[in-house]
Amino acid sequence: MLRIRTSEYDALRQHGEEAYPSECCGVLLGRVEQDTKHVVSIARAENIRTDSAHSRYQIAPQELIRIQREARQQGLEIVGFYHSHPDHPAQASRTDLAEAHWLGCSYVITSVRKEHEHPRASETRSFVLSGITTDKCEKQFAEEAIQVEAPANALTTEEITRYARQLLLPEVGLAGQQKLKAARVLCIGVGGLGAPLTMYLAASGVGTLGLVDCDVVEASNLHRQVIHGTGDIGRSKLDSAEERLRAINPNVKIVKFETHLNRENAMEIFRDFDILADGSDNFPTRYLVNDACVLTGKPNVYASVDRFAGQASVFATQIGPCYRCLHPVPPPPGAVPSCAEGGVLGVLPGLLGILQATEVLKLILGVGEPLIGRVLQVDALALRFSEFKLKKNPDCPVCGTHPSITQLLDYEEICGAPDLLAKNAHVGNNTSMVNGIPQMEPAELKRRLDAGECICVLDVREPHEFAAAQMGGRLIPLNDLPQRVGELDPTQEIVVHCKLGGRSQRAAEFLAQAGFKKLHNLSGGIQAWSEKVDPAVPKY
Repeated sequence: MLRIRTSEYDALRQHGEEAYPSECCGVLLGRVEQDTKHVVSIARAENIRTDSAHSRYQIAPQELIRIQREARQQGLEIVGFYHSHPDHPAQASRTDLAEAHWLGCSYVITSVRKEHEHPRASETRSFVLSGITTDKCEKQFAEEAIQVEAPANALTTEEITRYARQLLLPEVGLAGQQKLKAARVLCIGVGGLGAPLTMYLAASGVGTLGLVDCDVVEASNLHRQVIHGTGDIGRSKLDSAEERLRAINPNVKIVKFETHLNRENAMEIFRDFDILADGSDNFPTRYLVNDACVLTGKPNVYASVDRFAGQASVFATQIGPCYRCLHPVPPPPGAVPSCAEGGVLGVLPGLLGILQATEVLKLILGVGEPLIGRVLQVDALALRFSEFKLKKNPDCPVCGTHPSITQLLDYEEICGAPDLLAKNAHVGNNTSMVNGIPQMEPAELKRRLDAGECICVLDVREPHEFAAAQMGGRLIPLNDLPQRVGELDPTQEIVVHCKLGGRSQRAAEFLAQAGFKKLHNLSGGIQAWSEKVDPAVPKY
């Protein structure tokens, strides 16, 4: 018996109508269980016959190999083939029998005739190449039953009403909406990008949304992370997001992973999802998601934002580049400020997150031109969109011809994550060293200032940050430091600080190269000072 889902059954019949008056052909993909073949997907193939495409078909061997390879990557196998009979019954012909070579496979034939000036698929039958007769040494077909299954993702009356305006689109329709319902999308982060991304995927009818995040909602999140509200401050972001998404669409299944994504758990978390959408804001996670997507063959819908700019693309597909083709190695620690340090216009993550959601929907539906091999750039100040093409790098260490990365790595160490930069080389008073710069805890600085010690507190933030919150000291912005280094006394002890500690670390390393000896970096920056020493200092 051949069991085939309604969506695939309709798709192969539609293929025959589109190809009329020529024959169409394609491959049936699925699994075999005992005496039943379950078709879960079809792959259209080009008919390479040019002499008699109206009455014969042939699939190029290279295309068949490609289809078989891609099917195996999805855990599927070839269970049969299909083709159409324009203006002829759905009966296996002598030519069909002569061209059939796969014993046990199903050969599905659809009759297509012209009715009222339009081709219409009518009868559809399936035959199995069951063996060779012993007396005449001829192959033989045996007809098998076809059972068309209503998909598990069939829409309810309420869902048809909910998605009515989307169902009107020919590119979506009932079959497309069922694809959305069957889809499983994993969203990394439910912050600035993840908020609009998940809200629109839920509203559009994506059946299963996986959410990965381990943070809690803070007041500073609310200007851009619109999935959370004032009453959610202090709550788990996952709990807050789940509540909001269920309010938008109770039909969506939410799967929560309240954990820090790392190389130990990424492959297990990714396993049951079709598409990954990366809404992270740090390089260790971006490289981890990229490499895991390449290794598992799952597309990575990517976006990032910085101040008034953003970019988006689709990475790690079979035909396109990956994130490492754009950025082969991570930037030096602190070279690129995070959102918490550099800031971001509140609406910008909303814009980029919606672009991510758009690309996810296009991939699920198989429509349009996804951002594969293209990087879209957004300049919010000029309200200008531009793009550049990105080719797959044959020397890429993960998706190239001869990859050197075949398993996940320690991305926190490779990318120099702040919590792993210190190598615990203690030098008294439990002070740790980072790249030769002693790290000073806020409590230690407070103790020494209260004791009247002569310490220069150097603030390397921007003037607008200084106006928002300060802890005393001298302001010399990081970008101005090379020109103003002469204003500092190299014989005086200097403690450098910024918001979180990244920019001040770079400033201290610059001063060390300039000959300054008595240097410290304030661990955690002014934010740690507010948390551990003086709560009156605003956190921004």
